[in-house]
Amino acid sequence: MQKNTLKSGLQLSELGLGCMSLGTDFEQAQAIIETALESGITYFDTADIYDKGVNEDIVGKALKPYQHRDEIVIGTKVGNHLKENGETYWDPSKQYIKENVKQSLRRLQLDYLDLYMLHGGTIDDPLDETISAFDELKQEGLIKAYGISSIRPNVIHYYLQHSNIETIMSQFSLIDNRPEALLKDIEAKGVKVLARGPVFKGLLTDNYEKALNEKFEDGIFDYTNEELKETIESLHHVEPHLSALTFNYLKSFDALGSIITGASTPEQIRDNVKHYEMNISTDKIQRARELVKNLEYEQHLN
Repeated sequence: MQKNTLKSGLQLSELGLGCMSLGTDFEQAQAIIETALESGITYFDTADIYDKGVNEDIVGKALKPYQHRDEIVIGTKVGNHLKENGETYWDPSKQYIKENVKQSLRRLQLDYLDLYMLHGGTIDDPLDETISAFDELKQEGLIKAYGISSIRPNVIHYYLQHSNIETIMSQFSLIDNRPEALLKDIEAKGVKVLARGPVFKGLLTDNYEKALNEKFEDGIFDYTNEELKETIESLHHVEPHLSALTFNYLKSFDALGSIITGASTPEQIRDNVKHYEMNISTDKIQRARELVKNLEYEQHLN
């Protein structure tokens, strides 16, 4: 599988496993993770908040036997402060980030994190303090690289200009193509995009009709339900394998680091890998792109 290299030298498999959907049954999660490894996936994405820390525990336990493999990269996220009663509040403070990294390391059974990301963020955060926390963790050897998970252009631009981030995780797919407007600036800084939601809640899969009926009754963005249906059917006419179409669309950008796909069964992993490995012609990708709307971010611009 294609590997994409970050500024720090970390290499991410171009298809990564988003671990949020693993569930809390260890044996089931282990089967999914091992299928991912067998399929060439070496980047695993989790967060401290997933299942209130249980996800990190499971990922750490499942990957423990493979820690000798240098190519395995684990990314996790911070910022949603979990209180004892189970509620959370946003906390991008240096104190919390530097304390919480120790908990993530313990759960993941690691001495250091490959990739540590801020799990959100607003322009009203203490941005320089947050950045300094990540810089200090890197200097202390507790993380190799850091990044942010955000769909806010103003936040993304601040981090691009004032920090040493190496990744930006954002919702990105053939339908939600808003990140295209940011790619020039992202690439200029040598930062890589982690594309989450590539199949857009099932809309860009073989089960698109079910997704249309159950998740998009009121449409989304600039699309009505009927417009979405017409668009997806047009895309299906270009290429019946919609997942392969959106994966190839994402692969066409030099700024891509990894496509983050979730899976709740080993079969979904195999299906994702099969569609990732399908080569769709440039002409088809261009035709597909012309069929979807040009979306732009409308909030958090300044």
